[in-house]
Amino acid sequence: MSSLGFQYIFNSFYILVIDLGYLSKCLLIATCVGQSTHSQEYQSTSLLLGGQYEYILVEKRGENQDVGYIQLNRPKALNALCDGLMLELGKALDAFEADGTVGAIVLTGSDRAFAAGADIKEMQNRTFQECYAGNFLAHWNRVSTTRKPVIAAVNGFALGGGCELAMMCDIIFAGEKAQFGQPEILLGTIPGAGGTQRLTRAVGKSLAMEMVLTGDRITAQEAKQSGLVSKICPVDQLVSEAIKCGEKIAANSKIVSAMAKEAVNAAYELTLAEGNRLEKRLFHSTFATEDRKEGMTAFVEKRKANFKDQ
Repeated sequence: MSSLGFQYIFNSFYILVIDLGYLSKCLLIATCVGQSTHSQEYQSTSLLLGGQYEYILVEKRGENQDVGYIQLNRPKALNALCDGLMLELGKALDAFEADGTVGAIVLTGSDRAFAAGADIKEMQNRTFQECYAGNFLAHWNRVSTTRKPVIAAVNGFALGGGCELAMMCDIIFAGEKAQFGQPEILLGTIPGAGGTQRLTRAVGKSLAMEMVLTGDRITAQEAKQSGLVSKICPVDQLVSEAIKCGEKIAANSKIVSAMAKEAVNAAYELTLAEGNRLEKRLFHSTFATEDRKEGMTAFVEKRKANFKDQ
């Protein structure tokens, strides 16, 4: 894409511009907006799910109310990831982790943007000493440490920190018009929340290097072809499809699902031999659960398993 075309798109959506001298004038992404107004129904629900939130919407969804739902809610800033939002996200994840009725979590944004990036205004004046001593961005990893499966439903832009946030999730569904990218190089920096690491593991070195070094984005179709996302959905069906996936996951044993997630994630960190050993140990561990016994018994008896998460 030409520099002119790139600048036009970014100006049109108030995200980023290539001309850094003009950055302070149009980085709407860099400004935390005021508290959004929520319906009384949402306020009551959120109080039950870890407290009142300013930057996110939180509720349970699914026929059995067993899917946690978190929506990033800074639409005027295209869901720019300010510190307050990330702290609230961690709080909501903690609440769903502690809720025994929730078996999976869906994380989404708006039709225009999953998240257009980090809040640049919050970080533009930070010093190295502040970043290093304060372990800046450390709490962003809360999504990746969540034991319950997390599904990212990505519509619109997932750029910079937004792309990193999506990649922290276990499964990524993308809307037809979704776009992914790591444009930090255009601001004179690099990804700092896993962008260089998770992107490379997902799409391979060559494409990851091109995206990180040029700031270019890829479409939903390119993301699926490269392995970054597993499913593309019409924009208006994306969230419902993610909820359906969450319901399928939640219908299984929650304790065994946690074991399965641990085994798959280990493939990124262990050698094949080490990973196989871990998998076998976790497989053996399922034989200590009531759910393994129930699952196999139900299969033999040709009936639906009734898992108790034990």
